[in-house]
Amino acid sequence: MSITQQYLLDSYRARLHGEPEPPAPGRHDLDLARELRDYRRFRAVVNERPARGRLRRTLARWLRPRALG
Repeated sequence: MSITQQYLLDSYRARLHGEPEPPAPGRHDLDLARELRDYRRFRAVVNERPARGRLRRTLARWLRPRALG
């Protein structure tokens, strides 16, 4: 059963029982991504690491030309 079919079945059951319909699939994905980002930044600060720019610094380190020697 796909996620769309499950949503339609849950909506139908909710209407039969007079309950509010569940949120549509994917409706809260952006909010979840923001919360995850905020949580990771919070954990970085608690662990005394830089909270921002870590990915950019890591990529710069990987892509930097290496000295031949």
